[in-house]
Amino acid sequence: MGYWRQYAETFVALFVIADPIGAVPIFLSLTQHHPPADRKHIANVTALAVAAILTASVFVAEPLLGFFGVDIAAFRVAGGILIMLMALGMLEAASRRTQRTAEEMAEAELKAEIAVVPLAIPLIAGPGAISTVVIYADQSAMWFDTIYLVIACMLVALFVWLALRAADPIRDLLGATGINVVTRLLGVILTAVAVEFITSGLARLLPGLALVER
Repeated sequence: MGYWRQYAETFVALFVIADPIGAVPIFLSLTQHHPPADRKHIANVTALAVAAILTASVFVAEPLLGFFGVDIAAFRVAGGILIMLMALGMLEAASRRTQRTAEEMAEAELKAEIAVVPLAIPLIAGPGAISTVVIYADQSAMWFDTIYLVIACMLVALFVWLALRAADPIRDLLGATGINVVTRLLGVILTAVAVEFITSGLARLLPGLALVER
């Protein structure tokens, strides 16, 4: 039961950080002048790019950190802080669009292919999602844990695909207010995930804190 609870936590954390519902308004804005066929193609490529980026992070990011001499515990704390900042923005229902300048938005709208940049990265599979994958990859004790993490990345990409393909119905059903409410609820969950990352990282960096707590 403990393993399945941990697996569920991993998927929920990745899903919340990717926030497929929150990506819908940005997708609609960037593709408003594209024909339906192009929008479907962009949604397909975005989901594939998200799957590729997150899956690659499972196997590549941790060795890369080791190459640069960055301890995973320090990365856990840094990732937790980054995720906390994202969570606070979600609690305020801040649009991800504000993270990019007007010039960048105009350039993105002129591109024929915007699926990878900016939709897949950095909006969906951004630093927060990559940090989460790296942290959970470090916790993988068995080969099956790694396989599940890859499956979780694929499932998140699947939900991204479903959300973008159903962008118009989601917008009509929830509206701007509904999307903001969902984003705030996900922000609460993400805050708890960030706190857990930070505290566990500090416990490894400063073992004395864990001894004091006991």
